[in-house]
Amino acid sequence: MSDVSIRIENVTGHITLTRPKALNALSRAMSEEIDAAIIAWADDPSVEMVLIDAEGERAFCAGGDIREIYEAGKQGDFSVGRDFWRQEYLMNSRIAHYPKPWVAIMHGYVMGGGVGLSGHGSHRVVTDSSRISMPECNIGLIPDVGGTHLLARARGRLGEFLGLTGFRMGPSEAIFSGFADHYVPEDRLDALKAKLIETADPEVITEFQATPPEPDFGMPLDAIDDAFSAHDIATLIARLEVSDVGHTTVKTIRAQSPLSMACTLELVRRARREPGLNAALIRELRCTWHCISEGDLLEGIRAAVVDRDRKPVWLDKPTGVHRDRVTAMLEPLGADDLDLPVDPAPQPA
Repeated sequence: MSDVSIRIENVTGHITLTRPKALNALSRAMSEEIDAAIIAWADDPSVEMVLIDAEGERAFCAGGDIREIYEAGKQGDFSVGRDFWRQEYLMNSRIAHYPKPWVAIMHGYVMGGGVGLSGHGSHRVVTDSSRISMPECNIGLIPDVGGTHLLARARGRLGEFLGLTGFRMGPSEAIFSGFADHYVPEDRLDALKAKLIETADPEVITEFQATPPEPDFGMPLDAIDDAFSAHDIATLIARLEVSDVGHTTVKTIRAQSPLSMACTLELVRRARREPGLNAALIRELRCTWHCISEGDLLEGIRAAVVDRDRKPVWLDKPTGVHRDRVTAMLEPLGADDLDLPVDPAPQPA
């Protein structure tokens, strides 16, 4: 039985994730089904818009299904994860450059792979329950699915803050950070979806949207900018420790994979210097490729998902990740590099 419902309603291609008991975690099979549909719809005149949403109250998509990656990786088979990421990242690029409007209804948890399905779309709707994050450093990975591209475009040093801490953004913070566009209260979502399917016109979102409250990141923005502009994790921690407002954040930082955080810092800053989603995805595949075989990913999944002891034994200390190690994690893969062109100009919605 499929975990995703794909159909055409009126002239709208409608994709619904149907795995609510697993918080709609994205499997390889689900990703391939979605990708096949959007490839077919791109040139189909009977489809004028794509709408993606999910069943259940708790999550749009709480990330990728990583248990299979772990089981294969523990047996020395890293291809399961690498092949999944390659296929998923190609799909993320397709979504970003899609020739038709892509409307995502981002309710509940939206993490990792869920951000990849929604955050690159042309019209991104959040609601009261939305909790959006890139928490990959907690499992020894890096913000991927184009996450470093989105983080790099956030105001000031919010990108580094969000990528290193996995901070959960509500609707206000998601819009402020550039991860979403519209806030629609929960009780208006069903009517909005019906109107979208009836009209295939994403401009109707404005009829249902409201003004969200002021964003709150748990730290003042100037304090975030000061701490997260540090050139390395050790300096960042030192700044947080002497800050009047950074004590909770430093505890979070100390719990994450030091290698993943060091790579994330570099990836976000490279994405700022060398912008474009495709370029970011190419760099992310290089890093995730190594995270599974030479980094902390398998240990992170063990501690968070398999044994659930929340006591990962990381390879490095926060103050001990050498820059050469980060550079090696981002080296080109040769024939295994992601085959994506230089970022094309965005298509009109």
